[in-house]
Amino acid sequence: MMDAAQISAFLPHRYPFLLVDRVLEITAGESIVALKNLSMNEPFFQGHFPGQPVMPGVLLVEAMAQASGILGFYSQGKTVADGSTYYLAGADAVRFKRICTPGDCVMLHSQVLSSKRGIWKFEVRAEVEGELAASATILCADR
Repeated sequence: MMDAAQISAFLPHRYPFLLVDRVLEITAGESIVALKNLSMNEPFFQGHFPGQPVMPGVLLVEAMAQASGILGFYSQGKTVADGSTYYLAGADAVRFKRICTPGDCVMLHSQVLSSKRGIWKFEVRAEVEGELAASATILCADR
């Protein structure tokens, strides 16, 4: 399990763009389960959409990519201090099934599909209360 301070060793992102609050489970080279708690204080809710706040889909994909980045770094025993950064390099088969709103606890799941020459492929999904919110296959590049 990792808290926000430990997560910051594996991701260069900081508030307000750090979209992973806690890591609940992680197995090197295999999978991660992470958490993003959505509160009304999230900066994006102020404009998306006023009176009916919804987490932007692109930020949901980013949250899943950040969880995947933590998994990739952790799997290699690397940290941000080592000078490495994971970049989102692609997203395929992205599907949104449920909106995410203030008060939701978004569970971020990522599983390694492959890694070759610094390119990692992950199968990702986001769930709220066991209901699928989004899914995708993403690529991250370690540079």
